[in-house]
Amino acid sequence: MNRITQGFIMGILMVTISGCAAFKKTDSEIQLQKEIARLQKLLDEKDSAVKEKEGQVSSLELAKEELAKSLEKELGDYKAKLEMTERGLVLTFLAEVFFDSGKAIIKNDAKASLAKVSEVLNKDVPDSPVAVEGHTDNVPIKYSGWKSNWELSTARALAVVHYFVDEGKIAPQRMSANGYGEYRPVASNEDPKTKQQNRRVEIVILPAKVEKVVKKTE
Repeated sequence: MNRITQGFIMGILMVTISGCAAFKKTDSEIQLQKEIARLQKLLDEKDSAVKEKEGQVSSLELAKEELAKSLEKELGDYKAKLEMTERGLVLTFLAEVFFDSGKAIIKNDAKASLAKVSEVLNKDVPDSPVAVEGHTDNVPIKYSGWKSNWELSTARALAVVHYFVDEGKIAPQRMSANGYGEYRPVASNEDPKTKQQNRRVEIVILPAKVEKVVKKTE
């Protein structure tokens, strides 16, 4: 093989090698672009989830403002409390506002307060789940016929749920009821004045579509 032929062959090999290197570089660029696109999609999904969650919080804030206006008297008389928590918007009523001692039948004069709450639930947060929680103090059941404070607190929570569904026309699939008896106190049971705070009904308004937000942000 002469030098001209060798040079020709070497030239072809160099071009081939350069071409392969160029192809490899192009493949790397394609993979990089795909990775950038994937990361951008994740960022967009997170951003969308954050905006959705912010929108839900804004709805709860609006509901808080409306409840504060509607329940001005109850809040002013310290028979109710309204606060934004990690769980959601929590409206707490002293049990005596709704029920006689040892009873789980809503008083007639308490229904006006529940009607105001129903209006806000339907108008301002129509997609939010609502949990009603009953709580008692630690005085054992003796004369009212309930087996324990669990039964009493659960019956009271259910009574409020039934009012919301039957009278307030709130979709039943939004509602849940829980009874905690005396086991989640917010004040000392040793002092009669603070013990009253433990006898309460809490209405917890949760952010709408909370499961969807959690899945997106994982």
